[in-house]
Amino acid sequence: MIGLLGVLAALGLLIWLAYRGVSVLLLGPLMALLAAIFAVGTPLLATYTQVFMASAGNFIIQYFPLFLLGALFGKLMDDSGAAESIAQGIVDRLGSARAILAVVLACAVLTYGGVSLFVVAFAVYPIAAALFRQANIPKRLVPATIALGAFTFTMTALPGTPAIQNAIPMPYFGTTPFAAPGLGVIAAVVMFALGQWWLSRQAARASRAGEGYGEHDEKPVEFDKDQRERSAGESFDVAMIAPDETSRGLPGFGLAIAPVVVVIVLNYVFSSLVFPALDTTYLADAHYGETSIDSVRGVWAIICSLTIASLLLIAMCWRRLANLRRTLDDGANASVLPIFNTASLVGFGAVIAALPAFALIKAFVDDLGAGNPLVSLALSVNLLAGVTGSASGGMSIALQTLGAEYLQIAASVGISPELLHRVTTVATGGLDSLPHNGAVVTLLGICGLTHRQAYKDIFMVAVLFPILALVLIVVLGSLFGSF
Repeated sequence: MIGLLGVLAALGLLIWLAYRGVSVLLLGPLMALLAAIFAVGTPLLATYTQVFMASAGNFIIQYFPLFLLGALFGKLMDDSGAAESIAQGIVDRLGSARAILAVVLACAVLTYGGVSLFVVAFAVYPIAAALFRQANIPKRLVPATIALGAFTFTMTALPGTPAIQNAIPMPYFGTTPFAAPGLGVIAAVVMFALGQWWLSRQAARASRAGEGYGEHDEKPVEFDKDQRERSAGESFDVAMIAPDETSRGLPGFGLAIAPVVVVIVLNYVFSSLVFPALDTTYLADAHYGETSIDSVRGVWAIICSLTIASLLLIAMCWRRLANLRRTLDDGANASVLPIFNTASLVGFGAVIAALPAFALIKAFVDDLGAGNPLVSLALSVNLLAGVTGSASGGMSIALQTLGAEYLQIAASVGISPELLHRVTTVATGGLDSLPHNGAVVTLLGICGLTHRQAYKDIFMVAVLFPILALVLIVVLGSLFGSF
């Protein structure tokens, strides 16, 4: 019982201190060691070097290319003006009469194409603010509108998304980014439809009440160090990805969206057609990790598609990239903080999983799941994402500690790895967007609004509706399997 109290105390302090701006790089090992102290007899130094660091290091080894290439691609899209061009093009085509839909779709297209949600928020916010002001829609709805397009269905549900949340399960389950596409599309439709309905309803209610855009100081918010290092593993240093203020003409819509299309198409081609057709028997060699193509093809596909798309973007927008070396440097630097934050959370989870008290926590989750591995997996991932305030961090902890076991149980009852993959990714969206989430804090800062003003609507579109979508696909998956 003392050990369980130690785990709960460590989790509680992790949330409380992270919300107040303490770096997760420090909190991860400190809270892990705090929990270990309560497990009498646990050697602290061995726990830190042999458990925490080993797990954190393995995560970095496995996923650093995805974080690096994703940050580079996002920075290139930002500095070339392509991200702004796509957002502006969608808005121009739909007009102010469909302001909410236009902003949601602009965010969705960019994030589904691999652009960081933080880059998207910076690129889309000025357009969204102007559009909402023109349509006289309350500014308090802007953060939820951006969150719906960037934080929800394109991050976890749509098959093929290069988001890290869709990539992490692949090595554990031997799947591709397109796992269980039918269930993914259903979940995406539910999130999008409910979110769009809610935001439109709120805008209509505000209009009837005579509430307009409101008077706001539109001066961009300055971020201090503590704000930039909030708890989410996905948090980027916003100073590195803030839009370049240099005046330049934007690329045409077709030119701007071409790299996004390339990412999506090549992701499918490499993962489903090219790599499975190659002779990769050499992967069974100990020199290459004694693995198989099923374990790596998903990660390889995202690496190749983002690399090619980035090179294409450089070639097409060469003249618009005023300082390519600076763009590449800033993109590379922006990849370091999020992967180390997430790795720190993974190390924390590995230590917790190694403690005797974890057996009690696992038994509790299994009991809630009523013996259904899909339910247990969904609960554990969502709860851990909520505790850590990080979708990728919560997922990584759950899979590193329980992934192999869930895969074995699922195989014994006829549940496909593809179904496990999709349930896992969708489960990361929900409780991860609680108020202490770094992306939520950063988004509100960009918009110049407070939790009191705007969080209720963020909660509806980024927490409640994704959880409802998760429940639906768990039920459908339990009844009909993967499709």
